[in-house]
Amino acid sequence: MPTDPRRARGVLGERLAEKHLTAAGYRVVERNFRTRYGELDLVAASSRALVFCEVKTRLEGSLRGPATPLEAIGRDKRRQLRLMAAQWLANRAEENRPGPAVLRFDAIGITLTAAGSLARLEHVEDAF
Repeated sequence: MPTDPRRARGVLGERLAEKHLTAAGYRVVERNFRTRYGELDLVAASSRALVFCEVKTRLEGSLRGPATPLEAIGRDKRRQLRLMAAQWLANRAEENRPGPAVLRFDAIGITLTAAGSLARLEHVEDAF
């Protein structure tokens, strides 16, 4: 696990989001895919869609930044996610892509307690 506390929280949030997706019937196809535009947190497949999932993790009661993790996914981040998804798709031949042809962008907001346990998880399908 990373030594930077913010990075460690992010890794924990991504693990919790992955566990949530798996429990909800998704198959995680890729984690932390690096592109020239940044990093895609999770790519998952359901029976209905191929999902590019952004995960935001915050500490409960944090005074920095937006009030909820999901509010941190602004216009610029959504644009960046679309670019990263396009690169992910370009790196895979169409016949080797998992899941159906429907593409979707989901957002998962994770709120952790000061002790590092899960306080709240919000999953918004087709968030943008």
